[in-house]
This record gives sequence, structure tokens and C-alpha cells, in this order.
Amino acid sequence: MPEPHTIALDPRPIAADTIPYTIPVMLSKIAAGFPSPADDYIEGRLDLNEHLILHREATFILRISGWSMRDAGIFDGDEILVDRAIEPADGRIVVAALHGELTVKRLRRQNGVVSLVAENPDFSPIILQEGEECLIWGVVTRVLHKV
Repeated sequence: MPEPHTIALDPRPIAADTIPYTIPVMLSKIAAGFPSPADDYIEGRLDLNEHLILHREATFILRISGWSMRDAGIFDGDEILVDRAIEPADGRIVVAALHGELTVKRLRRQNGVVSLVAENPDFSPIILQEGEECLIWGVVTRVLHKV
């Protein structure tokens, strides 16, 4: 049985006074199928802070440990951006505090039943029982991983 999916408990906040960091954006799109001629034209610059973060004061980076969300493209060692200002909704990937630990799962609310569902068939869903304390800590907005 795989180990439980946990999140390292060292959330790093996104500083409100972060200096814009821009990178060039190329004018042409790149083909993921058949190759296309390369263009050397720069369309403009993209500020990663503006592009990746909606609520700067409420956004944190967390590091993933485990494989329960692998089929959603979240792998062991990845980092996720978590926005605490976004309302959690059915189908969203969330960070939840359950039994004193943080976990990342897909939130499901169906027929009055709330569950946290892994995106890996090796993990069973966590069906929340009445009276069980579970705090949705934030909503995952981006996944950062090395290739």
C-alpha cells in the first residue's frame, strides 16, 4: 500500500511587495505535434507574479510528498500554489486539514456526502463523517514541477 499523501508543513507565503519578475513571451506558438518554423519575435514580457497569482496575500507554496494525486498531474516533490481566498467548490483540488495534518485531494460534494478523493486508484476516498472536523485550507491553482 502506498504511503499516505501529505504536504510538507512549511508553507511559504508570496510576499506582497514582491518585485515583478518578467520573462519574454514569444510571438508564435510552439507545436506539440508537427514542428513549425521558429520565430525570433518577442511579443512582450510576462510578469510571473501577475500571471500565476490571483490573491497575493492569500497565496502560498506547498511541497508535495506522495503519489495520491499523480493522475491529476501532481507528483511527489512538486510544488503547488494554494490560494486561501478562493471558495472551495465540488470538483476543485483543495488542501484540507484533517486530523491535524494537511492533505491535497479533490473535493466532492454529492447527495449530501462530502469526500476528499485521491487521483490515484491505489488510494481510497476519504468520506467525511458527520461531526468529523475537516477544514478546507485552500484551493490549488497551479502545479510546479521539474521535467
